[in-house]
Amino acid sequence: MRSRCHFDIPRLSEAIEELEERMNQNDFWLDSEKAAKVLKESKGLKEKVARFDGIRQEYEDLLVLIDLGIEEQDASIIKETETAYEKLMEDVETMRIETLLTGTYDRNNAYLSIHAGAGGSDAQDWAEMLLRMFVKWAEKKGYGVSILDLQKDTEAGIKSATIMVEGENAYGYLKSEKGVHRIVRISPFDTAGKRHTSFASIDIMPEVDLDVNVEIKDEDIRVDTYRASGAGGQHVNKTDSAIRITHIPTGVVVQCQNERSQHSNRETAMKMLVAKLTEIKEQEHKDHIDDLKGEYSQIAFGSQIRSYVFHPYSMVKDHRTNEETGNVQAVMDGDLDKFIFAYLKDARN
Repeated sequence: MRSRCHFDIPRLSEAIEELEERMNQNDFWLDSEKAAKVLKESKGLKEKVARFDGIRQEYEDLLVLIDLGIEEQDASIIKETETAYEKLMEDVETMRIETLLTGTYDRNNAYLSIHAGAGGSDAQDWAEMLLRMFVKWAEKKGYGVSILDLQKDTEAGIKSATIMVEGENAYGYLKSEKGVHRIVRISPFDTAGKRHTSFASIDIMPEVDLDVNVEIKDEDIRVDTYRASGAGGQHVNKTDSAIRITHIPTGVVVQCQNERSQHSNRETAMKMLVAKLTEIKEQEHKDHIDDLKGEYSQIAFGSQIRSYVFHPYSMVKDHRTNEETGNVQAVMDGDLDKFIFAYLKDARN
């Protein structure tokens, strides 16, 4: 219901009033976890109303500027008016795109996992470049980013990584990035200077509550501990605190090494497992986890969703929407919105 009335301002205002009534009840803080969710929801709704009011103010200011230009017959105001108009249209388009995020978990935080494909150092370097790209994108959005797992290679790049992206609609936007990403470039690891093609897969999962309708049997999971090798300071390297959980019926594998304690890493890994199984269950329209069978641990390589060409020309092209740009460096610095927006619009049509 909330997602369907994204910018129905009267209904949003009613929803805010309802939440505030709940917040004013004497027993509101008895359940701190539930209270935190209500506060977060209220904050998100208020931010939507504030954004709408901001765009309305931009529109009114633009009309005043146009009237001033006509009245003063001042040609210098034309440039200012054009800039204000472009900014208004950009903000309106961003808001319009947000109304497309109507999925059950679109508003949630997101887990993003990267796996280097075959190709040794080139593929692992590409995986690390993608990690940087997504972190840059998240930072531009004002989202929080935390590294949950990082498997570095001794020579170059990373074998895999998992990050948590925290912010309103993180999953709704990032779900467009799920798939195989291909790079074509002159390999920095090839002394002959030959052109190489490398692949890396991206998997996206929404953060979900552990109390969602997913039952995971103890006998269906295998829990392994190992010594953490990524970020986390010296402490994590002295103990086998990292956790890997395998869901045996489906083959789904999740792992976490971010926290200092084994218990915390296990809890985070279980949240990731629940998120992945929930996503698979919904995609396959299954009622029970027991109905899921097969290998889901990685996205299959070979059917890339996007190509990043550095040589012999510069271009990034999404093969699903045909959206493309010649500014490869801007994309690698996190300018992904044109691809994300094109995907969302195409998915709606």
